[in-house]
Formats: sequence, C-alpha cells, structure tokens
Amino acid sequence: MKDETGRQYMNKKIVSGLAIAAAATLAFGAVATAPANAETKTEVTLAFEGPLSGPYQGLGKDQYPGVVYAVALYNAKNPKIKVKIINADTECSGTKAATVAPGVAANKAVIGVIGTSCSGEARNSFPAYKAAGLTMVAPSASAVDLTDRKSKSNGFPIFHRVLVNDAIQGPALARWAAKGITAPKFFLIDDQSTYGKPLVVTGVTPTAKKLGTVVGTDSVAQGTTDFSSVVSKVKDSGATVVIYGGYDADAAPLWKQLRDAGYKGVLAGGDGVLTTEFPGLAGSAAEGSRLTAGSTPFETLLTAAELANFTKITGVKVPGLYADTAFAATNVFLQCITEGATTRSAIQKCVNNGTFLQADGSKFKFDRYGDPTTASSVGGYLVKGGKTVFDAIA
Repeated sequence: MKDETGRQYMNKKIVSGLAIAAAATLAFGAVATAPANAETKTEVTLAFEGPLSGPYQGLGKDQYPGVVYAVALYNAKNPKIKVKIINADTECSGTKAATVAPGVAANKAVIGVIGTSCSGEARNSFPAYKAAGLTMVAPSASAVDLTDRKSKSNGFPIFHRVLVNDAIQGPALARWAAKGITAPKFFLIDDQSTYGKPLVVTGVTPTAKKLGTVVGTDSVAQGTTDFSSVVSKVKDSGATVVIYGGYDADAAPLWKQLRDAGYKGVLAGGDGVLTTEFPGLAGSAAEGSRLTAGSTPFETLLTAAELANFTKITGVKVPGLYADTAFAATNVFLQCITEGATTRSAIQKCVNNGTFLQADGSKFKFDRYGDPTTASSVGGYLVKGGKTVFDAIA
C-alpha cells in the first residue's frame, strides 16, 4: 500500500535482481567531475554507529553485513576513490554514544555516519555531529522526535533515515498484534527507553483503543530480569494481547516468565525485539510471537547469485533485520562519493538534495528534516520453528 507520505506496499516476496542492479547502476556509475576546489583523495572513510556488543548487539550485527556488502560492491568497481568502514560501537546506549560520537567527529577522515541503529544513540550523537557538520543516514533509528521539526531533540540538518518512523510502526504493531482476535484486550509494556516508551505510549496506544480495550499498562526499566510483578498484572487483567516496546534482550525473559506462568495470549513487539538472535534468547517462549519492522527481508531482493555473493563477502547465509536499510543507507553515501562529494560539507549538500534508491529499487529523496519520501511499509513477522519469518503487511 501507499500511505500519505508515499510509503510503498511491501509486497515483494520474490524480487528479481533488477532492483539491486538498478541500485548499483545509480550508486556506482560514472564518477562525476569533482569541483575544482575539491580536495584530491584516493580514500574516504564512513563510520557505522550501532550496537556491535552488549545486550542489544543483535540489532547492529544484523545490519552491519548490509553495510559491508554495499561497500564491497562499490570498491570492486575499482573507483578512483576507495571507501573504508570503521565501527563506532555504541551498544544501543545513549550514554555510550555521548562518549563515542565526539571521537568519530574528531576523525577528519570520516565524511559520513551510517547510523545510528537506536534512537537514544542518535540523540546523544547529535551535538558532536552537528558541531562537526557530519551527516548521518540511519538504517533503523525510528523515534518520531528525531525528525520532528517542533522537537528540540531533532537532528536537523545532519540526521536522515531510510525507514518509516514509529508514528507508522506503532499503529501497525497494534493491528498486527490483534489480527484475527475479536475484541482484543491489550496489556501494554514499555522499557522506559527513548525508543520503547514513545513507540508504545504514542504509537501503539491510540490504535489499540480503537481496536479493543487497553486493560493494563506497565513501564519496566531496561536490564530488568525479574518480571514477576508484570506477569501478575498481565494475568489479573485478562489480557489477550501483550505488546512490548523495547529490545530483544529484555523481551526474552519477559516472554519466558509469561509463558512459564501459563499466559496463553499473543506476545508482540516492535523492531527492537525483531532480531536474528531473539528466537534463541527466548527459546520456546518466542514461538508464535508477532513482531513488526519497517524492513523487507533482504534475501527476497537478491537473486540467487547475489545472495551467494553476499554470503561470500559477509559470511552471513541469511541476511538479518534491516540489512536492506543498512544497504540503502550506505549507498546514499556511496552515490554521493561517486558524484564527487568527498568532504563533509559536500556530503551534506548531496544527501540533502539528491535522489537515491531503496534496496527494492524505489526512488526517494529526504525531506527537509530527514525522513524519506519513499520507504518500505511495516512488515508483520512471526516466529516459526525457532526462526523469524516475514508473513504479511502489518
């Protein structure tokens, strides 16, 4: 489907390699003549910022192969300017990002940041990157305020993202969680984070109230291991649907304790829960989980030969969540570099004004505050047989 901002119906279960080929043509075509005053370079550096260690590392580790794949394809074209990737591991922590981002900004070789993965990381990276004029293109930081012109915490003019924000994901999550359930009774839980809380409170709640009844809410800090009080509240409420706004490492013990206590209803969560690692973290409690993300399974956008090449380059057999958006975010920078932008200021101008390609081949631009004019719709996923599989549009 398309909504009012031009987000496209994500119906490509099988897509030919034409979209990827088109992306490669746009991003890796003939190098434009650089401005006369441009600095001559043979290599530039992009930083990937996200969680590559710590309890929420699954999200970053799912995305990073998409970055590696895009850069490998670019460098294989033998361009005049090679691209190097460095990692800025911020563990999905705003606190960690506040200490890491200044170091990235101080590295003069870095001309752009692929990131961040998490919204809290983004907010606390903004001061350093705004001061340095360092452009960001995020594969999964989805909080609404990051691109809200009225918010004091927005990333204007350096922040951009290639996916839908939580104003779209929240209602979709409520619909997906309640699909097929008559008069659903919702119990809504958030992890108090700057991602999870808004996703539930402002994203999920209004739609949940339209679809059924909200019979209970709770807010539990990240890192909680004992959810006994929450479990009691859920069971006492008579809820038929539990929705959690937070990340996989915290959802796993919550899921386990709910199932161990005999809860039989639907367990659902957003893209923070939807990682390759989640089914293993939650074990049998994950089975049947309903999850959402503004991401298309990347393997459906690749030919068999391209998927084999992806595996050869990255060592990953099946791409994880947001590998597609990480690929697209990286190609935004690669296209600009191809067109001769090799300084921070030139990158910012290019990203703000250029036309780019999503992984599915659809064209998009960034609006003034960094949201894409075309992005994948929110997909509904299920955990089946210990694996997370795309099922339908949420």
